[in-house]
Amino acid sequence: MELTLDAATTAMVMVDLQKGIARGTAPHAAQDVVARAAAIAAALRIAGGTVIWVHVDNAADGRDRLKPITDAAGATERVKAPDHADLMPGLNVQPGDVIVTKRGWGAFHGTDLDLQLRRRGVTTIILGGISTNIGVESAAREAFDHGYQQVFVEDAMACRSAEEHAGTFRTVYAKIGRIRSTADVLAALGAG
Repeated sequence: MELTLDAATTAMVMVDLQKGIARGTAPHAAQDVVARAAAIAAALRIAGGTVIWVHVDNAADGRDRLKPITDAAGATERVKAPDHADLMPGLNVQPGDVIVTKRGWGAFHGTDLDLQLRRRGVTTIILGGISTNIGVESAAREAFDHGYQQVFVEDAMACRSAEEHAGTFRTVYAKIGRIRSTADVLAALGAG
């Protein structure tokens, strides 16, 4: 089915395209994901839509960091570089873009993301970022619960393995939105 988008009611929400996370990814290289996100952002700005970059950061003392007891080793105990939360330079972030800082996996929980979207009349979200099955999936589930229409940009997303990436698209994204490519999104915005 052909994708149609009304830029006035559409926002691109890219999750965790930051220096501490955008590396070592599959099935798409992090630099390719960044380039595709930048292309979508540029086209959406021209069309009159909203561009939102979500990144995760925590207080220097770590007191606001998630610390659940888990069976698998996680990133919660890892020492982070000073530039961990800095957005990737290739994104070409512009002064009119919205920056949302989250403290955990979900882009909506404890942030003003929903407020930023609703005040702008956004009903559709173009979603991408890293990691497909963690930060992006958490945002997708939250967006679904908030009633947003969603377009998942398969080649503007990546995670640690191609298997995890494909599994999330097959078992989650297909049930809560539409899966498209960067080329599909650009064409729907009149830039393809």
